[in-house]
Amino acid sequence: MDIKEIKDSQFLKQLNIKQLENLSSEIRDFTMHSVAKTGGHFSSNLGVVELTVALHYVFNFPKDKILFDVGHQAYIHKILSGRACQFDTLRQYQGLSGFQKRSESPYDIWEAGHSSTALSASIGLATARDLKKSDYEVIAFVGDAAIMSGESFEALNYIGSSHTKVIIILNDNNMSITKNVGGLSDFLSDVRVSKGFKRARQNYVHFLSKTNAGKKIYEATKKMKDALKDKVLDDTLFSHFGLDYIGPIDGHNMNDLIQALSTVKDIDHSVVLHVKTIKGKGYPKAEKDKIGLYHGVSSFNLDEGILPSYSKNEQTWSQAISQHLLYMMTNYNDICAVTPAMITGSCLNKVFEKYPERCFDVGIAEEHAMTFIGGLSIGGMFPFLSIYSSFSQRAYDQLNHDIARMNIPCLIGIDRVGLVGEDGSTHHGVFDLGLFMPLPNVVIMVPSNQLEAEAMMNTAYRLRDKPYIIRYSKSTLMRLPVHNDQIMKIGQWKKELYSENNSVTIITYGDSVSKIRKAANENNYRINLINALFLKPIDYKLLEEIKETKIIVYETVMKKGSLGEAIAYYYANKQNSVNMHFIGLEDHYVAHGSVEELMNQEKISLNDLYSLIKEVVNE
Repeated sequence: MDIKEIKDSQFLKQLNIKQLENLSSEIRDFTMHSVAKTGGHFSSNLGVVELTVALHYVFNFPKDKILFDVGHQAYIHKILSGRACQFDTLRQYQGLSGFQKRSESPYDIWEAGHSSTALSASIGLATARDLKKSDYEVIAFVGDAAIMSGESFEALNYIGSSHTKVIIILNDNNMSITKNVGGLSDFLSDVRVSKGFKRARQNYVHFLSKTNAGKKIYEATKKMKDALKDKVLDDTLFSHFGLDYIGPIDGHNMNDLIQALSTVKDIDHSVVLHVKTIKGKGYPKAEKDKIGLYHGVSSFNLDEGILPSYSKNEQTWSQAISQHLLYMMTNYNDICAVTPAMITGSCLNKVFEKYPERCFDVGIAEEHAMTFIGGLSIGGMFPFLSIYSSFSQRAYDQLNHDIARMNIPCLIGIDRVGLVGEDGSTHHGVFDLGLFMPLPNVVIMVPSNQLEAEAMMNTAYRLRDKPYIIRYSKSTLMRLPVHNDQIMKIGQWKKELYSENNSVTIITYGDSVSKIRKAANENNYRINLINALFLKPIDYKLLEEIKETKIIVYETVMKKGSLGEAIAYYYANKQNSVNMHFIGLEDHYVAHGSVEELMNQEKISLNDLYSLIKEVVNE
């Protein structure tokens, strides 16, 4: 059939198993080709095709509610709810979101870009359903990595003690972005290979397929249910939360899926259905991918696959930071590296390979990661924590209470700051500065080139006197072949362009410094350009020096909590009357699109800066 003509999933009810299998193949092919053209989350969606089709066959969406723990695996759900015709706009500016989006469709009840929220939200929704005396199912679609997080465990504990029903679909592909870690991962691995579990599963499928009434097994045959529990349920982690467990089920066997989903639908209490899927199913290169290459992709040629691109002159910020970290760890044996499940994204592969005994992937557990480095530091090590800006928000309390308050020496790399593009509002790194600026004891640094980044990392290690944060974006910078061992003076800014005759002073930091300097030189802009290497503490001496000029603070983060706000507070507190202008994000969430499109939309592009410079000059 023409996948783009699907309006909703009701037509599935009329199909037989063979037809559902054929449809799944067509949807997988459609998804594969669509995402290869637009970019997006590739492997995770190919792995859940049959499971999502079966869910839409058994349940009645949107009356029934499904909450995807990480919305980037909801592409098949979007197709079956009538949005395939928009897939050529996937993740494009003003196009279809790459995640569930409540404003897009009544089928999307929950939005999530970060993992581990679905269970808490599901029990809340189910509780509201019962209080309102409504009649619908609530399904939490959770991955094997996400279910290992702290919030998921908190929710499991509550669900198990509640009389409210939630159906938990555990999508187990034995992978997050990279390999899972932790005790529950080991438990799931044991489940996958255990002969007892396999035998129990075979018996379970046999029971269901013997009769059309098989799906009534729980209600009709208590003895059979108890026997199954003796073999499977009582030995699982979920049973200790008071939850029934069924599985593992083959996530690519349509008959097994439908039988299992029909059974859990008719159970009158919360249950975990463990479904084993293959991430990247149907595309061999993605199936074999163990480093996350096909997790989130840009457009690529399906025949060729993703080809690595190398540049002798450029590198990403993540590469620059990790390479200097490797250099430092080679020279100093008391440095540790920590990441919450982002080895590949943060380019830490070589660091982990060379120094495995001093490298720690704690899984999707940002809160634990932050407090963990506090313990490492107190124990005499110097920890470097690499964490995405949008994920660092989850560790705010730990940074505040456990790190900053006790003034524990460490270095925290905040990756992916600023607008990140197509992932949209859940992933833009525009809030960390507003969260962390008010924290006492913390030093916040932003390099504009490799030399500055390395000097900042050296400074944090050499001084070892407080928590240091180094912020860097997703973009690229010039690659320098030699590492440096310089350190910086804390709080000192740099004059990139300066003349006492210039009436306008631009204060900025990070990637913007070189872009503005280049444009000013090429267009003969007569401006002062200040590189604010430290956002905390601020260079108050330089602020006093430039206060008679017209000041423009240029940032790509939220204005509230920004460097500009801190500068304005300083001048106001000194009762200085200063001519100041600000460029930054206003008080709203920014949607998805290319970074350039979003910068133009939000009026924070360099063209917007140049227009403001002209206005200020003519004031």
